Amino acid sequence: MANVNANPVDALTSGEDVAAKAVNKRYEGLVAVRTKAIKGKGAWYWAHLEPILIQNPETNLPKAVKLKCTLCDAAFSASNPSRTATEHLKRGTCPNFGSVLRPISQLPPLASPSSQNHRKRSSPQTGTSSSSHHQVGLVDNYRGEMGYSPVQTAQEIVAHTGLNHHNHHHHHQQQQHLVLSGGKEDLGALAMFEDSVKKLKSLKGSSPGPALSKDQVDSAFNLLADWFYESCGTVTLSSIEHPKFKAFLNQVGLPAVSRKDFVGEKLDSKFEEARMESETRIRDAAFFQVASDGWGRDICKYGEETVIKFIVNLPNGTNVFHKAVYKGGLVPSEYAEEVLSETIKGLCGNVVQRCVGIVADKYKGKALRNLEVRNHWMVNISCQLHGVISLLKDFSRELPLFKTVTDNCFKIANLFNSKSQIRNHFRKFRSCGVELAGLIRVPSADCNLSKNFGPVIAMLEDILSYARILQLVVVDDSYKVSCIEDPVAREVAEMIQDVGFWNDVEAAHSLVKLIKEMADDIEAERPLVGQCLLLWEELRAKVKDWCAKFSIAEGPIEKIIDTRFKRNYHPAWAAAFVLDPLYLLRDASGKYLPPFKRLTHDQEKDIDKLITRLVPREEAPIALMELMKWRLEGLDPLYAQAVQVKQRDPVTGRMKIANPQSSRLVWETCLKEFKSLGKVAVRLLFLQATSCRFKCNWPFMRWVSLQGNSRVGMDRAQRMIFIAAHAKLEKRDFSSDEEKDADMLTTANGEDDMFNEVFVDAPSV
Repeated sequence: MANVNANPVDALTSGEDVAAKAVNKRYEGLVAVRTKAIKGKGAWYWAHLEPILIQNPETNLPKAVKLKCTLCDAAFSASNPSRTATEHLKRGTCPNFGSVLRPISQLPPLASPSSQNHRKRSSPQTGTSSSSHHQVGLVDNYRGEMGYSPVQTAQEIVAHTGLNHHNHHHHHQQQQHLVLSGGKEDLGALAMFEDSVKKLKSLKGSSPGPALSKDQVDSAFNLLADWFYESCGTVTLSSIEHPKFKAFLNQVGLPAVSRKDFVGEKLDSKFEEARMESETRIRDAAFFQVASDGWGRDICKYGEETVIKFIVNLPNGTNVFHKAVYKGGLVPSEYAEEVLSETIKGLCGNVVQRCVGIVADKYKGKALRNLEVRNHWMVNISCQLHGVISLLKDFSRELPLFKTVTDNCFKIANLFNSKSQIRNHFRKFRSCGVELAGLIRVPSADCNLSKNFGPVIAMLEDILSYARILQLVVVDDSYKVSCIEDPVAREVAEMIQDVGFWNDVEAAHSLVKLIKEMADDIEAERPLVGQCLLLWEELRAKVKDWCAKFSIAEGPIEKIIDTRFKRNYHPAWAAAFVLDPLYLLRDASGKYLPPFKRLTHDQEKDIDKLITRLVPREEAPIALMELMKWRLEGLDPLYAQAVQVKQRDPVTGRMKIANPQSSRLVWETCLKEFKSLGKVAVRLLFLQATSCRFKCNWPFMRWVSLQGNSRVGMDRAQRMIFIAAHAKLEKRDFSSDEEKDADMLTTANGEDDMFNEVFVDAPSV
């Protein structure tokens, strides 16, 4: 966080040093850009414009940066080099600019493709006329206004067209006596004509790539189709017919393709291939869990998914995509229950017992519970990722700290965003190490913060990022003048100078960050049901440390967490925890026993009730006796240690279980004497606690929304989602392409930062 306790008065006393540093930084940036441009990696005008540093005669400190024209020694503001070049060089203000351009005799004509390949160039002419310089200026000025490069002149236009390249001597005479019937107004049209000629020449001269065999072409298009479908909307159908893409295909020797090629037989064949693979895997599994995601809304995001995805989680840890359903809007619980029930029947046929549970991001209280009551063998749980993230919604509604911080940040953001005079003070302190992207982000007026907390998080991040500048602004003399007539400005100034305000903002932001990091870990690790109790214990411990750090009372926040825990809790959490050999604890005698001591009395009773429900009625007493035996004897130490072997993950660097399937395999091989309890264990231990696996990108979801009333369009969209999801799950790649792009774009790049510092909103100093 920025240094919120710094003394603003000290910052003002060093105002001249701050300004001098800003000027120096500006000058160095311009010099760096000019140096690269001279080497051929920048704009043309840097050859004629040179940054200079103006010194303050009294303090001998830099006070301004100017641009000097190297042709006429005129000086200009350095705020916008491109505009200076346009006004001074392109439009003829500089008296010496036209004279430095190369005469026509020194400009080589653009040869036709055939002459480039088979003939030597004609030797350059050495003579030129006085009229040619005049023509250079006319075309150059006109091209500057029309957007053409000033390096090309009227003589180039005549030389480059195919009207004169056959006779070089006649061509030279034409250049000296170029008279257009329309006068100066013809020069712009002539420049456009030249561009058309060059484009036609380039098309004729572009030779197609090497000839490919039919098998090579088919293989290439098959890979292209895979890439297109797996991108799932990131690449649009229209881009297939983009001229540049067609030119690329031609260059590599491939025939042009049409959008229709990707929504017809090719789409159907790819879909059938993926569907058959998925159905085979589901059919081979003895039982499975259904994960359904897309019913709810992520309160940390700005949009809402329009597609509900159904994925089948198999006992061996693999995930198979089943289908996608267009949501269309708010879905009542009764409809969700109906869709879930039909999905199970479609997967299981007459043997509905194969579906041992559902995990979904919504409807735990009604739809999931009703299905569990009707199907006693099922364990239906809510997604823990959404459960943890929902704590942010709980905090915003019930924690006084959040309401106070949100209201105060609203006041600051609205003042600085709505008052241009106050906002302009920001630019004065740009050298404090914070690059201002624009306005402070604030939630819109129609944003329901209880359901969408994302905009509030963005506002807190902006306020903290601008902390140092905000402190400097409110003690500036020009801001104090604004405070005389504006009571809100005075209130904001007092708030910004209050250390307690910044402590509260940092505390709220720190808690948000804590929850989001927990959610990110859950999304990355994909915990099983047996890990849920430990996950919430870890969350409570982190929040307790947060309370101690910021001197916050633990009582209110513990109450909020307990309420959310109870809403998400399922007896299967406790049962899977004690039945999983992974969590067995070694006692003093060397036995590895289940961790019943870490459960509450109510949780122990929940285990008995759950096991009684999951087994046939006649086996219930046997299962409970086996549970008692498991509690007293546990597992052979050798097998327990084998299950608990860990290894370092090469990607994250964390220690992870070497063989996650061993917990279930132990029950199916080494613990066969637990016949009834073993059936329960193998069906609980593989259950996953999160429903999210595959993310549709926003452009594709918008496109799906447009297909809502088209049966054919919706069918194609669902097939494309199926192919993309199938490929992602095959590679176990659960990331979003949009998130990858965002990470790449937000990664700081020194060269880009320097470019922005020089050209984006450059102040006139």
